[in-house]
Amino acid sequence: MDDIRWGLVGTGFWARETHAPSIAATAGATLASVWGRDPEATGLLADDFAARPFSDVDAFPDSVDAVSFAVPPHVQSEIALKAIRAGKHVLLEKPISVSLAAANELVAAAETSGVSTTVFFTLLFDPRMRAINANAEIDAWSGAQGLWLGSALMDENPFNTPWRHEKGAVWDLGPHAVSVLVTTLGPIVNVSATAGEQGLVHAQFTHASGATSTATMTLFATEAADGFSTLMWGPNGRQWLPVDDVDEQAAMRLALAELVDNIRNERTQHQCDLSFGRDIVAVLAAIESGLASQP
Repeated sequence: MDDIRWGLVGTGFWARETHAPSIAATAGATLASVWGRDPEATGLLADDFAARPFSDVDAFPDSVDAVSFAVPPHVQSEIALKAIRAGKHVLLEKPISVSLAAANELVAAAETSGVSTTVFFTLLFDPRMRAINANAEIDAWSGAQGLWLGSALMDENPFNTPWRHEKGAVWDLGPHAVSVLVTTLGPIVNVSATAGEQGLVHAQFTHASGATSTATMTLFATEAADGFSTLMWGPNGRQWLPVDDVDEQAAMRLALAELVDNIRNERTQHQCDLSFGRDIVAVLAAIESGLASQP
């Protein structure tokens, strides 16, 4: 069977370091096309992987079977909607959008088109995280506490980008924090949040299981304080989750391999599909709404 032809949307750090090499290293996948807003960067990345550069985003999907996205979420959601409606399978970054309305539109389009979808929640494609989720019962955990101290907005950080300045830790680190809590403790049914200084956010969650959890997030941590951790606890003890040393390329290759397999077998459901991505956006939007309602 022929390889699935992949298109890559984006030419920045994450596209170059994770998406492009992972697609190239995945069995059954070929990086065929690249689109980016900077023609020079698009050409250079395409040349590195013997792909075709595109400057016309509307013509780009016609050259591929599936599309991988490495652009800011508000850009991603617009282009992904066009790709899905054109019948292209998609691998999206988290969050899939920065509004619940846009997330719902993506889910509805995917259901109508019958395409396979995956959202790259990095931590959920780590084998250690998979093993914890496979061997643990949700009811065994009473709660969890996540501490997400990021330094992405430091001058030399490659993730110091305009959209992160605008949307903050809730939309950048929040998808990681919330997706881990949902997969270990179950669906979140209640959300509250308070703000601290310099973009610090404390979010509190109640899960359908009755468990409670928290996530403290910032993008303004110093390099000395930078780091991520999540601790679960319950009647049987404590469990630290592996959230601070994930092999990002290995996780991406697993995400791509599972999506390729779904495409070949005409399966549209996955534990990290667009519906799951929409559920995470709903929680992030609730956090944002809670912060906005504070005096």
